[in-house]
Amino acid sequence: QTDTTDQPLDINEGSKLELGSTAKLRVLATYLELVAELHARLAVLDPPALRRVEVDGQDRLTRWAIDHLASTPDRSLPAMLEAALERRFSASPGEGFFTGGGRHSFGNFNAGDNAREPTLREALQASINLPFVRLMRELVRHTMYQVPGSTARLLEDNDDPRRVDYLVRFADREGQLFLRRFWRKYQDSTPEEMRSTLLDGLRPGADRLAAVFRYIEPAAPPQALAEFLARRMGEPPAAARLAQLYARNAPEAFDLPDRGYVARVHPLELWLVAFRLQHPEATLAEAVATSAEERQQVYRWLFRTRAKGAQDSRIFTLLEVEAFLEIHRRWARLGYPFGHLVPSLATALGSSGDRPAALAELMGIIVNDGLRLPVQRIDTVRFARATPYETAFAIRPVEGDAVMAPEVARALRGALSDVVEGGTARRLAGAFKLADGSELALGGKTGTGDNRIVVRGRAGLALNRTATFVFYLGPRHFGTLTAYVIGPEAASYRFTSGLPVQILKSMGPLLIPHLEPARADACRPPPLSGGPESAPQPTPAE
Repeated sequence: QTDTTDQPLDINEGSKLELGSTAKLRVLATYLELVAELHARLAVLDPPALRRVEVDGQDRLTRWAIDHLASTPDRSLPAMLEAALERRFSASPGEGFFTGGGRHSFGNFNAGDNAREPTLREALQASINLPFVRLMRELVRHTMYQVPGSTARLLEDNDDPRRVDYLVRFADREGQLFLRRFWRKYQDSTPEEMRSTLLDGLRPGADRLAAVFRYIEPAAPPQALAEFLARRMGEPPAAARLAQLYARNAPEAFDLPDRGYVARVHPLELWLVAFRLQHPEATLAEAVATSAEERQQVYRWLFRTRAKGAQDSRIFTLLEVEAFLEIHRRWARLGYPFGHLVPSLATALGSSGDRPAALAELMGIIVNDGLRLPVQRIDTVRFARATPYETAFAIRPVEGDAVMAPEVARALRGALSDVVEGGTARRLAGAFKLADGSELALGGKTGTGDNRIVVRGRAGLALNRTATFVFYLGPRHFGTLTAYVIGPEAASYRFTSGLPVQILKSMGPLLIPHLEPARADACRPPPLSGGPESAPQPTPAE
C-alpha cells in the first residue's frame, strides 16, 4: 500500500471520496445478490406455481425473476445470473427521477450513449450512467416491498378494518427498529462525531442545514447559525437571509416529521442525535421509552386521507430512506466503510462516497469467491533476533467469512473482465503476459469524480477530482489505483479514470514477475539478512 500524496491523512484508508462510477460495482453486486436470493426462494416452484405468486406492480425485479424461471429450460443459479446481466435498461436522460425528496435528472458521460438500450453487462463495460440509475431505482422499489411488514404493502389496502390498530402497532415496532439502528450507528461517537456523521449525510443546502442545526441546537443564537453555515458551505448567508433561516426553522416551526422531510434525514435519526446531545449518559432503553410519542409522530401520515398526492410524495421519500438503510446493510457486509448512504438514486453514481481500500476489499471478496478475509499488514514478528531469546509470532490462518455466494462472485468477475476486454479499461487488454506466453486474466471498474459545489448564477467551486481503477490481476492479486487532486486547483485538471489504468499498464513489467502462478511467495519481502540459518519457527498468534 502506497500513498504518494503529501497530505496529513492516508487517502487509501482515511478519506471519504466520491469515486464516481466505481459505485456501479457495488450496485451490480447488490443486484446479483438479490437475484440469487430470488432464485433460492422461487426456483423450487414449478411454472404454474410461479404464475400464482402475487407481485406488486412496482417490484419489477421479482416479476422478472418469475418470468425468467417460468420460461427457461435452465433454471440453475449461474444461468439466471447471466440472464440478469443481459437485461436491458434505457440510457435515455430524458426522464426525471423523484428521489431524495425531489425531482432529479441525470446524464451520461458520452452523449452518444443516450439513444442506447444496453444490457447491464454493456452498461458496466462502457460505464453508462442511466442504466445504473434505473437499476438502482429497481433495487430500491424491490427492497421497499420485500422488507417484512413493509409500509409499501400496508398502504395498498385502504379498506382493511384493522388498519388503524395495525398502523399503531406498525409505527411503534418500525420506529423502534430504526431507533435501534440509529443507536448502533452513533453508539460510540462523541458529540462532535455525532454532529459530523449526521451532517455529512446531507447534501449541502442552507435550508436543510438550518433545519438540522435549529433542532439539535435549539437555544443557539443567530450568530452561531451563521458560523455553522459558513463552516459547512464556505461562506455565511447575508444578514436578511440569515434572519429568514433562523426564524423559519425555529424549534416550534416544524414538528419532527416535517423537519426530517425538510432536512432529508430520517426523523428518528434527527431526534436521537438531539436526544444524545442533551442526554449523553442516556441508555438505549431510556431512548426507546422517551421516544414513544415521536415514533407515532413520524408515522402519523399513515392515518390521514386528505391531500393524497402530497402524502404520496412524502411517504415515498421516507420509504426511500428506509430502503437505503437496508441497502446500506448489504453494502456494509461487503466492506463499505461508512455508516450511511445518501438516500438518493445518485448513490449509483458515487454520491455516497467510498474509500480506495474498501473498494480493494470488495474486489478481494469477488476474487476469493465470496470469502471476506481479514486485512493483514504484518504476518510475522520477530524479537531478539540472533540471540538466545529470539521469539517469533505469526498470524494464525483463518478461513474467512462467506459474505457472497460463489456464483455471484464468479458472475461479477466475468462482467469486470469485459471492462478490460472492450470497455473503459481496454488499454490493459493483453498487457499482462506470463513467462509461458499466456495472458493473465484481468478485470476491473473505472471511476472518475469531478466534485464541485454549483450555485445557480455562480461559477462552480471545485472541491476535488478523483480517478480510480479497482481491479484484479489473475486469481490471487487485486487492488486499486487512485489519482487525487484536492482544492480549487482541481478545476485545472481534466484527467479521467484512464490515468490510473495507464499507470497500471506501465507498472506491468515490474508486477509480472510477482504474478507468476509458481510464485507462492510472490508478494512476500525477501528474508532479513544476518542471524542463524535455522531461526525458530513463528508461534501462531491469536
